Amino acid sequence: MDELLLKTSKFKIVRRMIEAGGDEPVTKELMVHPGGAVILPITNDGRIVMVYNYRWSVNRELLELPAGTLEPLEEPEECACRELEEETGYAAGTLRPLCRFYTSPGVTNELMHGFVATDLTQHEQHLSSDEKIKVEIMSFEQVEHAMRTGRIMDGKTLALLLYHQMLERS
Repeated sequence: MDELLLKTSKFKIVRRMIEAGGDEPVTKELMVHPGGAVILPITNDGRIVMVYNYRWSVNRELLELPAGTLEPLEEPEECACRELEEETGYAAGTLRPLCRFYTSPGVTNELMHGFVATDLTQHEQHLSSDEKIKVEIMSFEQVEHAMRTGRIMDGKTLALLLYHQMLERS
């Protein structure tokens, strides 16, 4: 049975007793997260729609792929479409699942769903009042350079870009 330690609008922290293989159960704290979606939007001319997103937790702006948290009862595909349009102003004509991965399984059960979005049409951003997001459209070469030089430090962005590169090369 979980002991609720903290409940927020996006996640909760619980304490859980687990059998770790020793004589006695051990106590662990876990961030229970609804999961999220990260999107690799590719324009008709083959460029990537990236965002500069101010992240208060690290007190800096990060270069990322658009992404967001699943709402209650929301399917990952719905979340991906919603977040893509909210953050970038683009809507996907085609959305293809790419991969799924745990963001940090040592502390959270957050499962990230990765998608590739193509056949994009441009609309308007719909940012929340607490979001500071700027769109940057980059070539694959520019994105690879940003990865090599450490300009991209966001884990979900790196994971999806590297996974996509691997598929493209095979």
